[in-house]
Amino acid sequence: MSTSSGDRLFGLFVYAVLALIVLLVLYPLVFIVAASVSDANAILRGEVWLWPRGFHWGGYTKVLTNNEVLVGYGNTLLYTALGTALNVAMTVCAAYPLSRKQLWGRNMVTVFLVFTMFFSGGLIPTYLLIKSLGMLNTMWAMIVPGAVSMWNIIIMRTFFQASIPGEILESAEIDGCSELRMLMRIVLPLSMPIIAVMILFYSVGHWNSYFSALIYLNDRHKFPLQLFLREMLVQDTMTDSISYLNKDLVAQMMKAETAKYAAVIIANLPILMLYPFLQKYFTKGMLVGAIKG
Repeated sequence: MSTSSGDRLFGLFVYAVLALIVLLVLYPLVFIVAASVSDANAILRGEVWLWPRGFHWGGYTKVLTNNEVLVGYGNTLLYTALGTALNVAMTVCAAYPLSRKQLWGRNMVTVFLVFTMFFSGGLIPTYLLIKSLGMLNTMWAMIVPGAVSMWNIIIMRTFFQASIPGEILESAEIDGCSELRMLMRIVLPLSMPIIAVMILFYSVGHWNSYFSALIYLNDRHKFPLQLFLREMLVQDTMTDSISYLNKDLVAQMMKAETAKYAAVIIANLPILMLYPFLQKYFTKGMLVGAIKG
């Protein structure tokens, strides 16, 4: 089928815009990678644009030898693994019953759940609730309060309704299959795209979370990595640099400059490595779960 000159011109315009967007998205990442292995003097003079200048690993050495950063890394891995597992389990347990037409009052339950998307108790009542439950300064304060997202429940419920053939579920019911067995043996194996999307959404949320730790945790041994990273970015120095400020302020600022970029790379590397494994499920899960229904 031949295309008109107007269609070809529009196609070129679309590709040009997409190429520009790709450059805008990729350049900050390329710059951070280059700055993390560049000389601190070159960074402060603004000489690093695309390629490293004065190649060295001082920033990575400083970050990886910092005990607090390593502790934060381990805490973040723990919070992300446990939190994502709990999130996905609770989302499935809420979305599957709401997708079943046999559930009496499911529309009313959905209305009550959606209500929580627009109204909340606020920060102070939430803090008092966490305190009364005895979760202050524990890892559960990082996991339990955000155990489920109503938006993700809606996406997964829509996926179940649109992508799981009702005839298969009816056949399983006729054969005497219980709801739990139907969920474990039929629904979940057919729902890997949306489960992959949920894993990615929830894991990224846990990995980047720092506000909950800022509010609920006061023990530095329980801080996640993002809280230590926030300290480095806000204070423009490493956590242990205060004792050195009186000795050599300029040298310490130069070390902190490269350490910041190295910390950003190290903090985001696990998420960047996770996405390629879930990419084949991501598009299908997002389209079916968000558009149909």
